[in-house]
Amino acid sequence: MAPALHQPPAPTAQPIQPSPLPPAPSSQRPPEPQRPPEFQRPPELQRPAPSGGAEPSGAPAPGPRKVRLTVARIDPWSAMKLSFLLAVAFAIATVVAAVVIWEVLNAMGVWDSLSNQARDIAGKTSEFNLMDYVGLGRVVSIATLVAVVNVLVSMALATLGAVLYNIAASLVGGVNLTLSDD
Repeated sequence: MAPALHQPPAPTAQPIQPSPLPPAPSSQRPPEPQRPPEFQRPPELQRPAPSGGAEPSGAPAPGPRKVRLTVARIDPWSAMKLSFLLAVAFAIATVVAAVVIWEVLNAMGVWDSLSNQARDIAGKTSEFNLMDYVGLGRVVSIATLVAVVNVLVSMALATLGAVLYNIAASLVGGVNLTLSDD
């Protein structure tokens, strides 16, 4: 008989250990990293945690977002520049409106009628001419003078208002605004 080959021993039945699997990816967002206290959101602006085991779908919360801001300071130089630009625009509109109104009244014959009425009251020998007092040149000059004074006063009041607002805001905290994206 032929020599028997050496056979390895029969394997014993041992339970197979499963290899450790990485944890399943969670559909929930990871927690936000801790921020320093000066960069943390105020409690009224924090999003509420999902309730009832509902998973966030990634869609924004229903309804408009609201942001609460505080106007803590107004730069007086910026207030002066802005008031200057607005006052110059208003000054140009004032001069143009004065010229347009004068021309409309002149086209309607109001100045001639008033001049004739004044001559009738003063007498036939009177040399009164209303255009010496309300001529276009004089009206434009007065409108320009009023416009320049308005520019200077507006700039001074806006700058003073900004300074006074900054003083008051340092005491009480400024004006709170709530902005919404309706």
